Amino acid sequence: MARLVEFYERALETPATWATDDFAELKTAGATLAIASTRTVPLFAPGAARPADNHSVITEFRVDDVDRVHQKLTGFVTDFVNEPTTMPWGNRSLLFRDPDGNLVNFFTPPATS
Repeated sequence: MARLVEFYERALETPATWATDDFAELKTAGATLAIASTRTVPLFAPGAARPADNHSVITEFRVDDVDRVHQKLTGFVTDFVNEPTTMPWGNRSLLFRDPDGNLVNFFTPPATS
C-alpha cells in the first residue's frame, strides 16, 4: 500500500494524509483519492474487491497540460498505455498504469474560445 500511495503522491504532486497504517487520502482540487489496504476493504463488504485486479475502471485526473505532465512522469511511470493523444472528443489524454496495474488517465480538455 505504501508503494501505491507514494506513486500517487509523486504523480499528483500532493502529499497523502494517513488516517491509519491501512488508509490514506490524497486530496486534489476536485476530488479525493482514498487508498485502503487489503485489511480495510472487507470492512465495507467481504470479498467485494480484489487487490491489483481492476480491468475495467479508469481513474481520471484533469490537468492543465498533459504534455508537461507526461515529461514529468517519464522515467517514473513504467507502464504508459499511450503517449499524449488528442481524442476524437477533443481532450488531450495520457493513459498509463499505476503500480497495481490500474488504468489512470491524465487529461486536458480542449481550449474554449
